[in-house]
Amino acid sequence: MDSMYPKKVLVTGGGGFLGKAIIRKLVEQGQQVWNFSRHSYPDLDALGVQQIQGDLSDKNAVENALSGMDIVYHVAAKPGVWGTYDEYFKPNVLGTRNVIHACKKNNIKNLIYTSSPSVIFTGEDMEGVNESLPYPEESHTHYTRTKTIAEKEVREAAKQGLNTIILRPHLIWGPGDPHLVPRVIQRSRKLVRVGNRNNLVDTIYIDNAADAHILAAKKLEENPSLSGKVYFISQDKPIPMWDMINGILNAADLPPITKTLPVKVVWTIGAILEFVYTVFRIPGEPKMTRFVANELGTSHWFDISAAKKDLGYSPQISTEEGFKRLKEWLVQNPILVE
Repeated sequence: MDSMYPKKVLVTGGGGFLGKAIIRKLVEQGQQVWNFSRHSYPDLDALGVQQIQGDLSDKNAVENALSGMDIVYHVAAKPGVWGTYDEYFKPNVLGTRNVIHACKKNNIKNLIYTSSPSVIFTGEDMEGVNESLPYPEESHTHYTRTKTIAEKEVREAAKQGLNTIILRPHLIWGPGDPHLVPRVIQRSRKLVRVGNRNNLVDTIYIDNAADAHILAAKKLEENPSLSGKVYFISQDKPIPMWDMINGILNAADLPPITKTLPVKVVWTIGAILEFVYTVFRIPGEPKMTRFVANELGTSHWFDISAAKKDLGYSPQISTEEGFKRLKEWLVQNPILVE
């Protein structure tokens, strides 16, 4: 194990998709790893991970959990595009504030924070943009609004002496994905192409996302002058949005999406569904929202040259290899179509 690595590592949200992938790699490196989550996970027990149960919005619980740690990966967050502001604010903003406070209180030098490219999404095309792109004046969802606030506060903490690196992984997917992959597969019979453009998107395979986080921690330890910097991370290979979606469907042995609707039509459907769900307080999430319609109808891919230069990041698992691994996993873990 590299001597530059700290000996005690805590991951928030280690039971989640990305958190668990990071933990697996840390354990493989021989690190002492703790998980802080609301629940306990048997597969983390099997890895020898020590688990602390608590809520990110509980300031004392977070402070106690981080006691004695050398580095923190703050991965936990409430994702998605639907829910009340308070549901997103507590874990995403208050939770991040508590992590920052606990790092300072416990004299923890290094914090790796998982953000999202959605914090700079305007609803328009983003093609090859880099980290200099400013935050938009308005956020489109509670998720993006709260992640923006949290990211800004982590950057501010860096100015006050906490060594931090912020990563923006884009659309993480792969075996075990609880978000993108099951959503595409479950809704495959009802999916339509949004617009008739070959709008490009760059995603990130789960192992590559985990690698980037561990690289960030290593480089931050070696070079504290990187503190406060933000990095996009991805496959570094933009492909048409519908090639990506059809690639997931192909991995599940499902036919590709061929039917097309204009972006404005899908956006209007999303607006109507949002209104109905809000007025009638329908439980669950609408099948379409304005934000998702904009995402599906636009290009969003990023210049990751900063992550390559500063972190030494390059994706080790290609998109093609990722689809192959996903297909193998789906054979053993089939997802039912609605």
